[in-house]
Amino acid sequence: MPLDGVIMQAKVLAFGPLAEELASKETFVNIPPNASVRYVIEELGVEMWLSQGLMVNVNGKKVDEDHPIFDGDEIALLPPVSGG
Repeated sequence: MPLDGVIMQAKVLAFGPLAEELASKETFVNIPPNASVRYVIEELGVEMWLSQGLMVNVNGKKVDEDHPIFDGDEIALLPPVSGG
């Protein structure tokens, strides 16, 4: 149970065109208790990437959008790679 006034944060690492869209490769997101990957993606305003094959890792493990996020987690957002 978080204490009142305690801010829980997750670190977000963005790659490729997603980093350009967010104007940063690294950002921090304040999270409420019971937050999920989807919550973080929506807070960043990049949920359209979910339908484009976005892969998400939390603390180095591939997860789905319902995966819970906890204080101090590191979330990597990996957009699909297009080749030529």
